[in-house]
Amino acid sequence: MDIQKQIKKDLEKTIIKVFGDKVNVDKIYLEIPEDSKYGDYSSNFALIKFSDILMPNIKTPLVMAQKIAGNFPEKDYLQKIEAISPGFINFYIKPKFFIPVLNKILKNKDQYGSNKIGKRKTVVIDYSAPNIAKPFSIGHLRSTIIGQAIYNLYKFSGYKAIGDNHIGDWGTQFGKLIVAIKKWSSVKKLPTLLIKDLVNLYIQFHKQAEEYPEFNKQAQLWFKKLEKGDKEAKKIWQKCIDISWQEFNKIYDILDIKIDYAFGESFYKNKTANLIKQAKKEGIAKKSQGALIIEVNEKMPPLILLKSDGATTYHTRDLATIQFRTKKFKPCQIIYEVGAEQSLHFKQLFIAAQKFDWGKNIEYKHIAHGLMRLPSGKMSTRKGKIIFLEDILKQAIEKSFNIVEQNNPNMSFPEKQKLAKAIGVGAVKYNDLCQHYSKNIVFNWNKVLNLQGNSGPYIQYTYTRALSILRKARATQLAQLKRLPDEKQIKTKEINILKHLSRFPEIVEKATISHSPNLICNYTFELCQKFNNFYETIPVLKAEDKKLQYRLVLVKSVTQVIKNCLNLLGIEVIEKM
Repeated sequence: MDIQKQIKKDLEKTIIKVFGDKVNVDKIYLEIPEDSKYGDYSSNFALIKFSDILMPNIKTPLVMAQKIAGNFPEKDYLQKIEAISPGFINFYIKPKFFIPVLNKILKNKDQYGSNKIGKRKTVVIDYSAPNIAKPFSIGHLRSTIIGQAIYNLYKFSGYKAIGDNHIGDWGTQFGKLIVAIKKWSSVKKLPTLLIKDLVNLYIQFHKQAEEYPEFNKQAQLWFKKLEKGDKEAKKIWQKCIDISWQEFNKIYDILDIKIDYAFGESFYKNKTANLIKQAKKEGIAKKSQGALIIEVNEKMPPLILLKSDGATTYHTRDLATIQFRTKKFKPCQIIYEVGAEQSLHFKQLFIAAQKFDWGKNIEYKHIAHGLMRLPSGKMSTRKGKIIFLEDILKQAIEKSFNIVEQNNPNMSFPEKQKLAKAIGVGAVKYNDLCQHYSKNIVFNWNKVLNLQGNSGPYIQYTYTRALSILRKARATQLAQLKRLPDEKQIKTKEINILKHLSRFPEIVEKATISHSPNLICNYTFELCQKFNNFYETIPVLKAEDKKLQYRLVLVKSVTQVIKNCLNLLGIEVIEKM
């Protein structure tokens, strides 16, 4: 039985019985109270819908909630129902109805918690999107791992998820880089340059441009040459791409990130002509001060398709991207996991896209993650204030290696390296994912590399702790429960775990719909806390025969759900720590 759905169904029937058509029952939400003393599920329906009631005997939301609770039918799953101020309805479920979740977990294994809300639907997720000639900074981490987690959630929820890495490989910045290379390096030296060398040249350009503005004009001229196919410009541009991809692939390998497609901005440069033609023909675009623009609305500046000098913009290429994705993938939704600084751009883009026939009937969503800042302020490649992600990952792995070596002196060196990588990278990922994507984060070494408390290593350690119990047990004792235990014999700490395990599918669906991997982190941390509390006070392997199998199945179910959570977060599951 899906208890949550059953409560909603019974609640809907009760409301219709009591109030008839006076109240619309389309907004019945059930929340899991933070404090268990308020029940297993709670509804604020009376608070939301009280204003719709025009009945003399229903004077407050609390009275409305009491009326609903008093007429709720007796159900075998229900232990108690109560209405409390200011108008909540709390449901208390009999513990025995949580026990069958164990067999469900053992049966569904890696698929436990998945759902089919995305059946026959396709979603395109645009994430990571580093810029050519700029190394991965800690700022790129957010889009990459949040985007990957959202991708994982959508796949787990039955969608055909398509990840697209929209590489920033076109634009005026390449004119700047060409000028810098020609002035302070040389085209001949390009094959020997590293990405950090390209960054230093880019920084040098901006420092010089502050004193000599004519540098910017030179950059514009070189980008225009690049757009027209100038051989020298193309050669320098392509070499910058090759150097950059060596860096990107190295970071993706460390993070274990695999994205389905990687179409750069340059891929769309030859697809903008037809887009511009259509925009002119259908009256979507118009001339303004020598530029071609699409008016969005009165509150926003227009979207520029062509500059006054005839050059395209990233707006133009982003619209061409949507047109391409629509025709190739036929998505119902396109999600962009990009920093909050680009919010205006995406508002303009989405409104403009919907003006075209191919852009209608698609849901657009910008997952606007907050900035990653240094204690001294905002990061900036132009000013040279940047922390390289590779350096952070290396330090996280080195710190983890020291811990592994202290606790596993007899482990082989390759095994220590592998384990340290899993712990270190997991710590960096979890530190970001456990916070809501919209929050700004001040980068702090101690916090990023903290291996205690609510962290990736804590989750990984709990998994290995539970797994060690199973290793010591006989495999035959891990079969499904043929006879469910008497709920009177189940300890409160076991019931707390059962309830938490049963709620995993609800959390997955909620995390998917709200694009919030942090909900999975919160859930996993709470599960680990409940398990460790249980482990430290209730014997498993020393339990009497009647309780042994049940407790082993409980432990096995915990390991399975932790594994499923870590898989969704893109954090490696480890068996020894």
